[in-house]
Amino acid sequence: MSQASPIKRRKSRQIMVGNVPVGGDAPISVQSMTNTETCDVSATVAQIEAIADAGADIVRVSVPSMDAAEAFKEIRKASPVPLVADIHFDHKIALKVAEYGVDCLRINPGNIGKEQKVREVIAACKDKGIPIRIGVNAGSLGKELMRKYPEPTAEALIESALKNVDILERHNFPDFKVSVKASDVFMAVAAYRGLAQQIEQPLHLGITEAGALRGGTVKSAVGLGMLLMEGIGDTLRVSLAADPVEEVKVGFEILKSLKIRANGINFIACPSCSRQNFDVIGTMNELERRLEDIRTPMDVAVIGCIVNGPGEAKEADVGLTGATPSNLIYLDGEPDHKISNTNFVDHLESVIRKRAENLEAQRAREEADIISSSH
Repeated sequence: MSQASPIKRRKSRQIMVGNVPVGGDAPISVQSMTNTETCDVSATVAQIEAIADAGADIVRVSVPSMDAAEAFKEIRKASPVPLVADIHFDHKIALKVAEYGVDCLRINPGNIGKEQKVREVIAACKDKGIPIRIGVNAGSLGKELMRKYPEPTAEALIESALKNVDILERHNFPDFKVSVKASDVFMAVAAYRGLAQQIEQPLHLGITEAGALRGGTVKSAVGLGMLLMEGIGDTLRVSLAADPVEEVKVGFEILKSLKIRANGINFIACPSCSRQNFDVIGTMNELERRLEDIRTPMDVAVIGCIVNGPGEAKEADVGLTGATPSNLIYLDGEPDHKISNTNFVDHLESVIRKRAENLEAQRAREEADIISSSH
């Protein structure tokens, strides 16, 4: 029952990462990156599958050696989502994974080496329709820039990005996206704002090395949130020192909070107080754990008392309001039935799953009607 986001997106050129459109009017895609040893094919594939199950559209894999490139060949065959190969310094690795069907190359043309090597990589990407991501990072700016700038700055990030953009443009290669990441929120935001005004290509957002789960989530939400509210950003990765699955969850929560993109349930829950008629925190922890598999966009309100409960429930697809002697469940904003505290989480889970099924059926009917009318 959520309303559409009022945010107006920056216009950008659309590229394709495998079957996932990035930029233009495409939904903002969510990415993560494996942290397994790439040469361990089974472990890497298992992690990619877990990341994909969490809803990720694209997964990045580091390919630091030729042995890793050979492993990547098998990983790509088994991956359920498009893969980006992260490559530095050795252009031969880039050529090899291009041969093996990579969906996007993440490189810095400036650290690949001589112009001829860059030309070879670009030619391979043109031949196979592979886009490139220029990945600029405050922690790895080139020596020339660091002589000009005593320390990383937004201006240095932008200059590095534009130098790399110039290389691709001189070789008539427009199918790329760019990131200018920093661990400092102000620096990253300023760099993305500046770059957004100078190129038409899509922007890959991220606050790099953001930190552990809690701190990194907050830092990413602040930095990415500012940019997204301004319409800047076409794909994102939340960088956490945590399970990559958590990166995906946080990424979607950021998008959900701005009404940009839904992926599963948007929970509205009170922090609880002495007025609560049931254990709100325990209920929420259990519901989040049980309902992680649901991808249907829907709002679920869980409020412990009748002060704010009815108001929130009336705006949700499913609502639970604490009351005495029985709690009240709302469906589509209307009071539907009462329930006691005994095993009510089981019942609420069942109600939510049924509502999700109904929403999916309704969406399928609407899509069928649109297809039918177009013929």
